[in-house]
Amino acid sequence: MVAAATTSLPERAGEDRNYDYRYVWIRDLCIAGQAVAADEAHPLLDDAVRFATARLLDDGPGLAPVYTAEGRDVPGQHRLELPGYPGGHDLVGNRGGEQFQLDAFGEALLLLAAAARHDRLDDDGRRAAETAAQAIDRRWREPDSGMWELSPRHWAHSRLICAAGLRAMARAGPSTARTARWTELADALIADTAAHSLHPSGRWQRSPGDPGLDGALLMPLVRGALPADDPRNAATLRAYTRRLTDDHFAYRFRHDGRPLNEAEGAFLLCGFAVALAQHRQGHEVEAYRWFERNRAACGPAGLYSEEYDVGLRQMRGNLPQAFVHALMLECAVRLNRPWGA
Repeated sequence: MVAAATTSLPERAGEDRNYDYRYVWIRDLCIAGQAVAADEAHPLLDDAVRFATARLLDDGPGLAPVYTAEGRDVPGQHRLELPGYPGGHDLVGNRGGEQFQLDAFGEALLLLAAAARHDRLDDDGRRAAETAAQAIDRRWREPDSGMWELSPRHWAHSRLICAAGLRAMARAGPSTARTARWTELADALIADTAAHSLHPSGRWQRSPGDPGLDGALLMPLVRGALPADDPRNAATLRAYTRRLTDDHFAYRFRHDGRPLNEAEGAFLLCGFAVALAQHRQGHEVEAYRWFERNRAACGPAGLYSEEYDVGLRQMRGNLPQAFVHALMLECAVRLNRPWGA
């Protein structure tokens, strides 16, 4: 499953924000697998587990964030000297393959745990889970590029989503010495993140040196890094919706002093993440408001891009963007029933 079927469709005309998304991001693949697992064990779950398992067993702690559809290394960015889409330019390849993204190990564990709950995890999958847990134990103190592929830091989201994955995998089978180690490691990740990335107001902040808010911090809330009633969850969701959303559209983070919609488009993944977070907090009316607002941000074919220009009512960037469709489908399933049912 590639992240999108297109390349070089600009997010903003003339701003050199063109990307090639015709590759398999481990994170996106795992989000899609978890989305279908929220319903039942569809074949896409097995496909996602098979690809993630193979990459973990082959590359271990050196897992790349992104691969070709055949599981090979992604080429670096280069131009083809073609005209490109109006307002942009041609681009092939992606720099993401050169990065370390710690959260990919956490997402992989969440995927494997979802498969285990459906009794779809074989021996290779269990070995892949052990490999992912060992990689987290070995590398969680390193700076990484995070969910948005930024400059390396100790991103709070990366550590919290790894804690969520470790907890999910520990709950997915019988209690053993190994699952106890995973729970202890999850506790250590949360304690360290709380010591260095907890804002004085009681919410999570982006990193030890950045007190800002970030849509990525909603995902550990959704995935169960902490109990639903943990006050840090409520504080983070409340602050995020107050400062980084507008008219039930959500933005990743504040780039600078410009209005949110001038820096980039609304991020539909974040809008659906808010819907799931509201649902997990028990705010059902708000969850439906968020779901319906973001569900409408598609084209005539019902396909979603990564960003949505709220002012012009236009999609931005490559499409169809897989992880947006995945969270939209997960919302459609989860909002139909009490959380955890």
